[in-house]
Amino acid sequence: MLYVIKEGFWLRSRRTCGRGIYLFLSLIVAAGIWVISPQPMQAFSLPELIFRGIQVIQLSNLSDRQEVTVGRQINQQLVGKELKVYRDPAATVYINRIGQRLAGQSDRPNIPYTFQVVDDDNINAFATMGGFVYVNKGLMAAADNEAQLASVIGHEIGHISARHAIKQMRQMAIASGLASAAGLDGSKAVQIGVELALRRPRSRQAEYEADQLGLQTMGRSGYAQSGMVDFMKKLLNQPSPPSILSTHPATADRIAAISQAMDPDLASGDGLNNDAYRQEIRSLFGSQVSSQ
Repeated sequence: MLYVIKEGFWLRSRRTCGRGIYLFLSLIVAAGIWVISPQPMQAFSLPELIFRGIQVIQLSNLSDRQEVTVGRQINQQLVGKELKVYRDPAATVYINRIGQRLAGQSDRPNIPYTFQVVDDDNINAFATMGGFVYVNKGLMAAADNEAQLASVIGHEIGHISARHAIKQMRQMAIASGLASAAGLDGSKAVQIGVELALRRPRSRQAEYEADQLGLQTMGRSGYAQSGMVDFMKKLLNQPSPPSILSTHPATADRIAAISQAMDPDLASGDGLNNDAYRQEIRSLFGSQVSSQ
C-alpha cells in the first residue's frame, strides 16, 4: 500500500500540492510506524516522527542530511558495542589529517567526514554511510608509508562517494522482506548498517569502483598513486590473507585494474618517505603493534 501511494498518488500530488501533501503523507507514515510497532517505543517528538516517516518513503533517494544522521546512529552502535576506538589524541589527529585531505578532493566533499582509529591489530579498514571511516591500528602498522595508508582511506571514501552502503542496505532490506522498494524504517536501517559495516562483503563491482574513485582522489590530493598498488602487493604477499582481503575481489585482479588506470604523471607524489612514516607510527603506538 505504501508503495502504491508513493509511486502513484504521491508523485502526482507533488506536482500540484507541493510540500503540503509531502508533509501530510510523512505524518501518516510516521503515525503508522507508531501504531503498528509491536515493541514498546521510546517517546519521539513530532519532528522526529516526521523524519522517521520520510525515511520510510525516501530510502531510495536519501538526502545527504538524512544519510549523515543514519550514519551517526550506526557509528554510535559500532563504537558503543562492536569495536574499540583507539582514543589517543595524536593518533586521531594524524588519521584525520590524512582523511580530511583526501575527503576534500573526493567526489563528495560537502558532507562531514569522521575518521577513527580502531584498537585492533588485524589489518582492516571499513566505512559506513554518512562519512564515517574506521582504520585498524594493525593496518596502519602494516603500511610502509603514508601513501599506502592514504590509498586505503581513499578506497573507503570511494565507497562513501558512490553511496554503496545505501544501495546495499536497500537491496538487503528488500531481500529480507523488511521494506518495499519505497523505503525502510529508521531503526531497521541502523541495524542493517551495523551488519553491513562489520560482516557483509560488497559486490565486486562496488570494490572496483571504490578503487578507481580512491585512486583519483589520491591523485587530486597529491599523494603518490603508486601507494595503492604497492600496498595491495604487500598484502598479497602476507603468509595468510589479512581481514581486509576477505571481503574483497581477487587482489591480483584489482592490482591489474589499478595499474592500468594509474596516471603515470601521478605515480609519484607525497607520502613515499618510509622512514618518516615508521617514525610516526612508533610515536603513535610505540610497542603496541608489531612491525608487519
